[in-house]
Amino acid sequence: MDARLNLFGTDIAPKFSKYINSAGKVITDSTLPAATQELVKIRASQINGCGMCLDMHTKDATAAGESAQRLNLVAAWREATVFTEAEKAALELTEAGTRLADAPGGVPDEVWTNAAKHYDDDQLAALVGLIGLINLYNRLNVIVRQPAGSYQPGQWS
Repeated sequence: MDARLNLFGTDIAPKFSKYINSAGKVITDSTLPAATQELVKIRASQINGCGMCLDMHTKDATAAGESAQRLNLVAAWREATVFTEAEKAALELTEAGTRLADAPGGVPDEVWTNAAKHYDDDQLAALVGLIGLINLYNRLNVIVRQPAGSYQPGQWS
């Protein structure tokens, strides 16, 4: 599969990507656990069908020491025993925040309350920002049909 458009071959994409990546660095540098951040990116990317982001974030998570078992079970996190209650709360919020069109009224209060039991306000702000950010990246890549498979860990760090 070839991309419909080489975003980075345009004058626009590198300019707005600089700001998106700056926002991402704020989240990366937050106290939201790095493993949770990768799990959130993977789950949203699964839901959105973004192969490029799945390729990137599963490889980055593996390079950071994440187990194959946990990565293989992200899509079935509710039934899996390998995630903490905090990680499950983050994954639940990720699903609700990614599937906004599926739930009138947006994210249910009980989903938010569950996440708030496990994360402080700064971590919640990082989590909300991360969910929005990965959904943005997913949409950019899916729209242009960015091919997956060639990413190397740390390639864009």
